[in-house]
Amino acid sequence: MKVEEKLYQNRYRVDADRAHIKIRSEETCNSRCTTQQCVYCCPAGCWTFEQGKIGLMTDGCLECGTCRVVCDQFANVDWNYPRAGFGILFKFG
Repeated sequence: MKVEEKLYQNRYRVDADRAHIKIRSEETCNSRCTTQQCVYCCPAGCWTFEQGKIGLMTDGCLECGTCRVVCDQFANVDWNYPRAGFGILFKFG
């Protein structure tokens, strides 16, 4: 079974009023960061880099915190746990 198929089995309750991950400065990501490690390290594929710009879609985030760890040079990721009742709902089995 592929990773994508396993990720599809999880459910995610989106908190439209408060995203738990934010980019502090898009300018930093787009002009100063040359590696875009968040794009390559995010196991859920929430981060994208297209046409020279970073993108973030928090739907489907696994809440692992990898993005904030790999953005160590600029510390440009504002990451918090989602509010109670929101976020990833893992389905085991």
